[in-house]
Amino acid sequence: MKDGELDDVDRHILYYLQQDARGTSSSEIAEKLDLSASTVRTRINKLEESGIIRGYHLDIDYDLAGYPLYTKIICTAPIPERDELANAAREIEGVTAVREIMTGERNVYVNTIGRDHDDLNRISEELDALGLEIVDEQIIRDEYVCPYQGFLDGPDEA
Repeated sequence: MKDGELDDVDRHILYYLQQDARGTSSSEIAEKLDLSASTVRTRINKLEESGIIRGYHLDIDYDLAGYPLYTKIICTAPIPERDELANAAREIEGVTAVREIMTGERNVYVNTIGRDHDDLNRISEELDALGLEIVDEQIIRDEYVCPYQGFLDGPDEA
């Protein structure tokens, strides 16, 4: 498997895993693709080893877990320090995701959770202390994750 070159079977496997990685067995995927379960398991192992599958993550309802405030904090980082600052932000308690943006001043997005506004203020202060300039804060009502439909199409069909 070369970088960026997935065949239709691998793309379909990724699609089905994105739907529910924990609740979907190799056998179920194999049945949908008319393959053996061992073939699907081998392909999943290769996708993991190549780094295409980086992990399996929980979809958590933070509100039900006792963290009713889910916020996106948009920051500006100096370009030469962006990578370092984004990685450092991941270590702050309450940070659930960090995205580096390649263009513009708003180049680091930090998702956070908190029990109350004091939690969010602390996180903002810690981000500021790192050297990230906070540009905007948005309280998120809900977030929906879905599988990428393009994995069902061949590379020429997308």
